[in-house]
Amino acid sequence: MAYSWDNRVAFVVKYLYDIDNNGYLDAHDFHCLALRTCVLEGKGDCSSARLQKYQHVMLNLWEEIAQLADFDKDGIVTVDEFKQAVMNSCVGRRYEDFPQSMRAFIETNFRMIDINCDGVLALEEYRYDCVQRMVVEDIKVVDEAYSTLLNDDDRRRGGLTLSRYQELFAQFLGDVSDDCEAKHLFGPLEF
Repeated sequence: MAYSWDNRVAFVVKYLYDIDNNGYLDAHDFHCLALRTCVLEGKGDCSSARLQKYQHVMLNLWEEIAQLADFDKDGIVTVDEFKQAVMNSCVGRRYEDFPQSMRAFIETNFRMIDINCDGVLALEEYRYDCVQRMVVEDIKVVDEAYSTLLNDDDRRRGGLTLSRYQELFAQFLGDVSDDCEAKHLFGPLEF
C-alpha cells in the first residue's frame, strides 16, 4: 500500500533526505541538503550566512539521526534503521516530542516550500513542491491530495500554517495507520 507507515517513512528517506539517491543516509546527504535548502529558500541566492545556518541545522540533524538510527555504527543509516529509529522516536508522539533536530528540519522544510513567505502553504506552493519530487500526469490528483489535508480552519486561512504543517508531519511519521489524516502531506504517493 502506497500509504502504509513503512512506505511513508521510506518516502521521507528517499525524497527528503537521500539527496545523492544511493539508498541510504550518510553525512554527505546532509551536507548537500544544506546547500539545496539554502538555494531553494533563497530562490537562487546562496549567501554564506544562510548556507552556514543550514549547514549547522543539517549537520545537527545528521548527528541526531546517526545517534538514533545508526545501530551498527558504520556511518550510514539504512531505510530499515531509519524506520526503527522513527518507530522509537516518533510513533505515537506529538510534534513537540520529536527529536529537536527533526523539528528544526520540519520548520526549515516548511519555509522552503512557502515560496512567497506569507506563513501559509497554499495550493500553488503545494503543487510546486509535489511536482519537483514525483511524476504527475494530472494536476487534479495533486489538488485532491492537498484538499484532503485541509480542515475548516486551513480553508479559512488559505492553506497550511507552520503549526498545522508540524501537526501533519508528526502524523505522517507518528501514525502507523494506512489511512492517517496526513498521508497526502507530500502529495499522492505512488512509489
